[in-house]
Amino acid sequence: MTRKNTGFTLVEILIVVIILGILAAIVIPQFTEASNDARVSALVSDLQTVRSQIELYKVQHKDNYPGTVSGTWTIGNFVKHLTGKTTIDGVDGGTLGSYLGKFPTNGFNTDNTVRDATAAADPNTASGTAGWWFNSTTGNFGVNTNEYIDR
Repeated sequence: MTRKNTGFTLVEILIVVIILGILAAIVIPQFTEASNDARVSALVSDLQTVRSQIELYKVQHKDNYPGTVSGTWTIGNFVKHLTGKTTIDGVDGGTLGSYLGKFPTNGFNTDNTVRDATAAADPNTASGTAGWWFNSTTGNFGVNTNEYIDR
């Protein structure tokens, strides 16, 4: 009686492992890039949403930006005015608003605070730990990151 050997040889198994390794080396970097692209897309969407809500606030509040109370602008009131209710003069507790349910988080530095970029020469340059920046003179709102985003 002859015995038939069935199964894979060591060489066949090594070839399959090498092929799987090559496929993994091709596919894994694409997943990393896809997650970064998704983070950028979410950030751009948040940026557009906040910019449109700033403009809506301005239209409803006598051409004043969020953060302005009785003609004086402060960064401390900026987020509060966009997420809460105010009067036409920017005083808390009115009937206008809320413009954002919650202020978005910057996906690159996981921060949802806003820094005052009014005096900055180039507000597009990331500085500090805030997730966003706002210039009360120009009305520009942007992302606090060194990555290129539609700022």
